[in-house]
Amino acid sequence: MKLKANLDYNKIQKAAEGYEKDMTKFLRDLVRTPGESCDEKGHIDRIAEEMRAVGFDKVEIDPMGNVLGYMGTGETLIGFDAHIDTVGIGNRANWQFDPYEGMESDTEIGGRGTSDQLGGIVSSVYGAKIMKDLGMLSEKYTALVVGTVQEEDCDGLCWQYIINEDKIRPEFVVSTEPTDSGIYRGQRGRMEIRVDVQGVSCHGSAPERGDNAIYKMAEILLNIRDLNENDTSDSTEIKGLVKMLDEKYNAQYKEAAFLGRGTVTTSEIFFTSPSRCAVADSCSVSLDRRMTAGETWESCLDEIRALPAVKKYNATVSMYDYERPSYTGLVYPIECYFPTWVIPEDHAVTKAMEEAYMNLYGSTRSGSKETDAMRKDRPLTDKWTFSTNGVSIMGRNGIPVIGFGPGAEAQAHAPNEKTWKADLVKCAAVYAALPTIYVENR
Repeated sequence: MKLKANLDYNKIQKAAEGYEKDMTKFLRDLVRTPGESCDEKGHIDRIAEEMRAVGFDKVEIDPMGNVLGYMGTGETLIGFDAHIDTVGIGNRANWQFDPYEGMESDTEIGGRGTSDQLGGIVSSVYGAKIMKDLGMLSEKYTALVVGTVQEEDCDGLCWQYIINEDKIRPEFVVSTEPTDSGIYRGQRGRMEIRVDVQGVSCHGSAPERGDNAIYKMAEILLNIRDLNENDTSDSTEIKGLVKMLDEKYNAQYKEAAFLGRGTVTTSEIFFTSPSRCAVADSCSVSLDRRMTAGETWESCLDEIRALPAVKKYNATVSMYDYERPSYTGLVYPIECYFPTWVIPEDHAVTKAMEEAYMNLYGSTRSGSKETDAMRKDRPLTDKWTFSTNGVSIMGRNGIPVIGFGPGAEAQAHAPNEKTWKADLVKCAAVYAALPTIYVENR
């Protein structure tokens, strides 16, 4: 790899280390304010306050409620995305400390959202501050740090609004979701599918007079299970989703192998019936469909429609929509489709991120005593298991995305969630170096 950019990496590291206490305080302040999807105002206001305090050139809150902070005024817009909503705390009894007061040790910060993913906004705000402090800003780029809302509810919705309504389109975006000190260049997509089947009710004492929708759905569910579990042999009527790893079925099989095969599972079931003493006259299920490279919403819906039991019972297959208001009251409807995306391993953005990391921290991942061995066993450049705002930024809109963020995937949505102070520092340093590397290497 050619390491071209002329930067003082030791100075960048020391600047990031010097802000560890400020980043810790900022993160703990955010944790203390609950901020679940559609109720993020407290987080947004606190982030805007911090952006102004550290010297951002412009700070705006858009009509959806996303906060956008600009550092510099150069030509190329480089985005840093951090969703700042969290999930709930679940069963409080599973927490060993108050999830909103959080906890702090010499090396760790605990509380809801510390890894998923309030740490990302903290590191990106201070990464931009380091750019300014060290005179790294130039006429070549502007850093745009975005704290986005509603990701936990509907990943990517925020960026659909930013791109289509705010008319903001960065040249590329860094997703600051947790990556265990790795560089992530893709993720499987997902979609939320509904299957409905109709029946005819009658009194439960004579079920032969009716047509039980639950029995019809039982057959459909077995077909759905087959789709997830079957192989692709010629004798198999319902070919399994593993087929997308085979060149015979998928021109993008190499990227599918990198991301992992798609899956489908039944996540919810509903029915209608006049009473517990009657035959059910309708039944519906929700399906969680994870998609790999080469799959689209049309192909996934058609795959369900083609199942023998779906055709036999004339079931309706559709996709859910999302229409929940943001905390500002804005409603921005969208289909519950979150496309697969993957940036090539030789893309200029991938290479720039690898150069930034390697100049600062070497060619392997690293972490705390608790995480170091696990991290070093994994490749530096890899992919996420879960979904991110990249489904909109790159999946729907074709803007390159690269992932690097503080914390661990395994901490997401878990009780006793935590992150590591060293991760905040490391990410702030890498974020500070990245724009200069990218614009100088073009």
